[in-house]
Amino acid sequence: MDFERFLPDLSAQLNISARQIAAVARLLEEGCTIPFIARYRKEAHGNLNEVQIAAIQEGLTTLRELEARREAILSSIIQQGKLTEELKEKILACKTRAALEDLYLPYRPKRRTRAGVARERGLQPLADLVLAQGAEDPQSAAAPFVAPDKEVPDVAAALKGARDIVAEAVAEHPDVRGFAREWFAKSAVMRSEVSDPPPTQPTKYEMYYDFNEPVADIPSHRFFAIKRGETEGVLHVSLDVDTDPVLRKALEVFALREGSPWEGELRTAAQDGIRRLLTPSIELDVAVELKQRADREAVEVFAENLRHLLLQAPLGERAVIGIDPGIRTGCKVVALDATGKFLENLTIYPGQGPQGDVAAAVELMKLIARHRPYAIAIGNGTAGRETESFVRQLLKRTENTDIIVVSVNESGASIYSASDVAREEFPDLDLTVRGAISIGRRLQDPLAELVKITPASIGVGQYQHDVNQSLLTAKLDEVVVSCVNRVGVELNTASAPLLTRVSGIGPTLAKRIVAYRDEHGAFSGRGDLLQVPGLGAKTFEQCAGFLRIRESANPLDRSAVHPERYDLVRRMAEDAGLSLDRLVGNDAAIAKIPLKNYESDTVGLPTLRDIVEELRKPGRDPRATFEPPAFREDVTTIEDVQPGMVLEGIVTNVTAFGAFVDIGVHQDGLVHVSELADRFVRDPNEVVKAGDKLKVRVLDVDLARRRISLSARSEKKGAPGRPGPRPPRGGGSFNRKPQPRGGFSNNPFANL
Repeated sequence: MDFERFLPDLSAQLNISARQIAAVARLLEEGCTIPFIARYRKEAHGNLNEVQIAAIQEGLTTLRELEARREAILSSIIQQGKLTEELKEKILACKTRAALEDLYLPYRPKRRTRAGVARERGLQPLADLVLAQGAEDPQSAAAPFVAPDKEVPDVAAALKGARDIVAEAVAEHPDVRGFAREWFAKSAVMRSEVSDPPPTQPTKYEMYYDFNEPVADIPSHRFFAIKRGETEGVLHVSLDVDTDPVLRKALEVFALREGSPWEGELRTAAQDGIRRLLTPSIELDVAVELKQRADREAVEVFAENLRHLLLQAPLGERAVIGIDPGIRTGCKVVALDATGKFLENLTIYPGQGPQGDVAAAVELMKLIARHRPYAIAIGNGTAGRETESFVRQLLKRTENTDIIVVSVNESGASIYSASDVAREEFPDLDLTVRGAISIGRRLQDPLAELVKITPASIGVGQYQHDVNQSLLTAKLDEVVVSCVNRVGVELNTASAPLLTRVSGIGPTLAKRIVAYRDEHGAFSGRGDLLQVPGLGAKTFEQCAGFLRIRESANPLDRSAVHPERYDLVRRMAEDAGLSLDRLVGNDAAIAKIPLKNYESDTVGLPTLRDIVEELRKPGRDPRATFEPPAFREDVTTIEDVQPGMVLEGIVTNVTAFGAFVDIGVHQDGLVHVSELADRFVRDPNEVVKAGDKLKVRVLDVDLARRRISLSARSEKKGAPGRPGPRPPRGGGSFNRKPQPRGGFSNNPFANL
């Protein structure tokens, strides 16, 4: 696509220079991936980050789609024989899809309309007289158009048909539609009321029983809450807007002449066109845009939460026992070695009487004695806290206090255990055993295990099923790829699902790499990848820098230094009078490297600084050091939670209105944004991330609705159990209904 003419607008929109956008566009067209561009082509694009590069890619995609639609519209109008030079120039100048569609609307094939019927009855010339605003008397001018055989029995019917034609012209005029769209977006108010008859039981939508907020201000979480309330039949939702300014604009565009004999006809037709045709159409457009905006905001929240979950601290290469808790069917227990290899499994039945507890304790201690795990990972689902308490007490009684016990978020584990990936890995194991393996491996390396699960199944946001699913999937996949490539992948132990996410490697090639490794043994160096069937030079360029070979003879194979820069690093070592092995990790020698001596047309200081950092700590893991959380042993159910308690929890979800925290009772508590810190917090992401440990104080427990209100503020800022004052929520009013202002209102949200 020739995108040069769009570069200034895209540059202004993204606040990125046109030169940088053009450079990224060229790299993308060459088949480069976003992680590769961000990491290894910094000089080409001016050190943009992955988020900026992804925004450029999205912007270019939007431009391509706009251009394709423009060509289709031009082709359609040409086929109709109606394309004028003026219209063509307007179409070519359109910068948005909405403006383009507004121009095309009068030429779009449409179903039979009242205006179309009037034209069939020969009333277009009469409509032209209305638009011309001449001096003729309307009654006299309409008399010649009376034709009973055409279902125009009298003058009144003729004038009504003419007004229908004018009404459609008003509703389809691009200038009127453009003004209306801007006005509605700026001034429309979203209203929600309790349904009739109202629910007989308390609902979670009570705050929206009499609610209104400008559509320009409403945040995504409130939009989705109101929409879900409507879907469940609890709320009635509508838009309210004053259409008088739109009418004034229409009369200005169509040159109303006050005092003209035709003034009343044009004014009446314009009012009808705005009320009957334009307003429902624009309300739907506004509702669609509002839904799309809410989708984008919600997906960003999902993405941010997922990123932090994937990058949470790994336990590392240590032996682990994983337990998938259960009551009736027992707890599935597995032993894993330091690399996550499955060793054996058993089922225990604690909590089913004294004999069951004794037998469970004996079997578990035998397993511990055989494998000496560093940690025991326990899923946080049903019976999770009870199982955790049983294991802790057992380890304490048997003086095995060196073994740590960790509650692991098991969201999506059941989906993994029934997946094709799990069946391929463990074809002979029951799916419940696979689930226990997943729980244990999540503790060892969350990233490596979670990539096996569809990102949307991990549970990292609100209203997951309400957002645009294709947008959500694409964004979450983008986050997974970003995280995998940021951390790097050990080539000789990585699973096919993990390799799939590496830059340049897809599912088919990932399986070929694993098959080649199984047949020929471990890769001895990155160059061996070129022996894998189907892996060519371009793919090697894209993926090699993100793959690690810990046991390679070449120390650079253990780092993020790209093979294309190996000769450069060897030259650095030679100039320093050291072997490559002696240079890597030698801070004193590395500090003396004169980087400017190695600059060239293709290698600048950004890349050289990255290389030096890798030489200092080759293959460093950017993730934090693992620290186990500590839940209170006497608080295992929501009934145990009391106002005033101070608890430690794990942040599971961050939203625009606060953070959800797992305090170990199978029901996450909410820390409202106003309770996250002793200072004003505009965005919860400023202070907490998914996976963070957080000390909280219980404000309130609502057993009926299964809700727990928490605070992370210092106790001195507010008495225990009493939330402090909350800032206004985006201008919404809970007790005031906007009064209709002459506008038309229906429900444009019903089919979104």
